[in-house]
Amino acid sequence: MTRPPGRTKCGKSLLRLAGGAPRWLFGTLVALLIALSPLPVKAKPHARAAVRGTVSGKVQQVGFRALILRQAIRYNLSGRARNLDDGTVEFLLQGESKRIPRALDAIRSGTSKSANVQIVSTPSEVDPAIDRFTVVAWLSTSRNITDRYDLVFTPREDGRTVSVKAAGTVYHDILRRTLSPDDLEKLGARSR
Repeated sequence: MTRPPGRTKCGKSLLRLAGGAPRWLFGTLVALLIALSPLPVKAKPHARAAVRGTVSGKVQQVGFRALILRQAIRYNLSGRARNLDDGTVEFLLQGESKRIPRALDAIRSGTSKSANVQIVSTPSEVDPAIDRFTVVAWLSTSRNITDRYDLVFTPREDGRTVSVKAAGTVYHDILRRTLSPDDLEKLGARSR
């Protein structure tokens, strides 16, 4: 059996329920059903996760914490990274759960100057109080920058990821905002 356009089996059933009532009543019932139907559910925010880790190998004085910061910028993560006295780097990453493994893959690859990079990481509780990513007490002995600076990235409100190039631009903006003019000069063209 073919139905006329716009006529559905459901509509026919509703007409039977209306008991042969006038068509205007049927239209009113349909409008009422639509009005009372549940509102569309907003998309759930992406699941958030956190991971704590320690990186060993040749990972200090090779730009390793800058690498971690660039991954936080790229994947819009909060947390921190700091050098430990035993020569390792400690980090915390938190944000959208699908992005953390991508950041860890890049961290595992290391920098051009790092070697024997080994990461030990464990899931952690998300700390809502940590709303930025901070490289604690950054310096650059290779450029004779001995004042320590906290390099701070505030995640983007729109939550989007950015390209490697865009993350580098944000990183250099952080350096320009944070370092003294003398130390910026020591960085040279890299911070311009």
